[in-house]
Amino acid sequence: MKQLKLTPLMLAAVLAVAPLAASAAEAVKMPADLPKYGQDKPIPVPHISKKTLANGLEVWVLPRQGLPRVDFVLALRGAGYGADAADAPGRAKLLAGLLNEGTAKRDSRAIAEAAQGMGGGVGAGASNDGITLNAYALKSHASDMLRLLAEVARQPSFPEGEVALAKANALQALKVASAQPGFRAEKALSQAIYGEHPYGRSQETAESINAATAEALRAEHARRFRPDRALLVITGQISAAEALKQAQAAFGDWQAQGPAPAEIAAAPTSAAPQRLLLERPGSVQSTVRLGRPGIAATSAEQVPLRLTSTILGSGFSSRVNQNLREEKGYTYGASAGGRSFRVGGAITGGADVRNEVTGAALQEFIKEYRRIGSDLVPADEMEMSKRYVAGTYLLTTQLQGAVAQTLANNWLVGRPAEYLGEYVPLIQKVTAEQVREIGKKYFSPETQSLIVVGDPSAVAEQLKAFGEFKVSR
Repeated sequence: MKQLKLTPLMLAAVLAVAPLAASAAEAVKMPADLPKYGQDKPIPVPHISKKTLANGLEVWVLPRQGLPRVDFVLALRGAGYGADAADAPGRAKLLAGLLNEGTAKRDSRAIAEAAQGMGGGVGAGASNDGITLNAYALKSHASDMLRLLAEVARQPSFPEGEVALAKANALQALKVASAQPGFRAEKALSQAIYGEHPYGRSQETAESINAATAEALRAEHARRFRPDRALLVITGQISAAEALKQAQAAFGDWQAQGPAPAEIAAAPTSAAPQRLLLERPGSVQSTVRLGRPGIAATSAEQVPLRLTSTILGSGFSSRVNQNLREEKGYTYGASAGGRSFRVGGAITGGADVRNEVTGAALQEFIKEYRRIGSDLVPADEMEMSKRYVAGTYLLTTQLQGAVAQTLANNWLVGRPAEYLGEYVPLIQKVTAEQVREIGKKYFSPETQSLIVVGDPSAVAEQLKAFGEFKVSR
């Protein structure tokens, strides 16, 4: 078996975590005789073969050596939560979950057994900008698996029994989730950030689940699944020529039906800050969230935002986590950063904290938000954060399936295939001045909505310093 070999950049990323933590907590002293970082090696840029079939389907092929396995991801742009009607929030999730529960040729058990017989599997999921189907199989069964993937994507039957079961499961899951303060906080925050925009409708309701029918799901599938809005990514032990040949055989006769769904309108770039306290009587802790509209994934500010998010609130060594968790002991974990999609995004942050430190925790968030927008990040923190981002990115894209999913996700939000190899070099060019500018522009405390889920009798008094909170159940 081939051994995993860490490159100097990957090793540096791992080592970078400890110094950041030590700097913030001043608890761990590193040995003085540690060797210096080695020179970064050039990052290999993958060669991706691309072709568009006559029906509009884009195909990207990235041959890789290693395990005798081939991975496939079929991405349908405009088929996700953004395509859900205002009275059917979360419909994309139900639609994606039922794709492999039956086709015109096989039931759910036959699909699962066929996939297992190839040493693989088939699944699907939804996001704001689309639906993706994932499949993998042994190299020797690549063409058979691609045909099965095409069958699941193009001919789902949405059997009445499976739809009823999926609805029952969705209602139970929603009931459980609705009792969780995090779910309530995220839902309220999405509404504060996006208003009536479709990105604010990713969470289903009992009404939308109950209203779903097999006939309605078939109609939505016909509307959303079309080759001229789709990308097929193929990675693994397969040549580009063979992969394109198999793609043509499985999807070449797929034709779009009817008019294409409308493109999603641009999401808001600003919103009036809200103050909302959601009642949770008897709760011993508060769930706090901060947020405001952000930027699209293709924005020129995207890469500086990613590094700013890492420094401020992504990962164990981020500033807010070190402050609220390691130094103050307010929480088990705090985070902050940007989320970006095809036509907009959000800046979000938050933590679960003890009742008695709810106000103090919000104050520390505001302190860190203000600092990232006013002070230049020290050179050593910039360097270590870049190494952490680069190393983490390279490690996460070592897995073949992850590479295919990353390429598909990038395409859904409008990024080109080449972004896979461009991301790390772009991160390495970000300056401290850019981080400060992003911090000032997007993390200004005055622009953030504040959402708190907790016991009003325990936290309301603490919140008065942050403005007037509307209390709601």
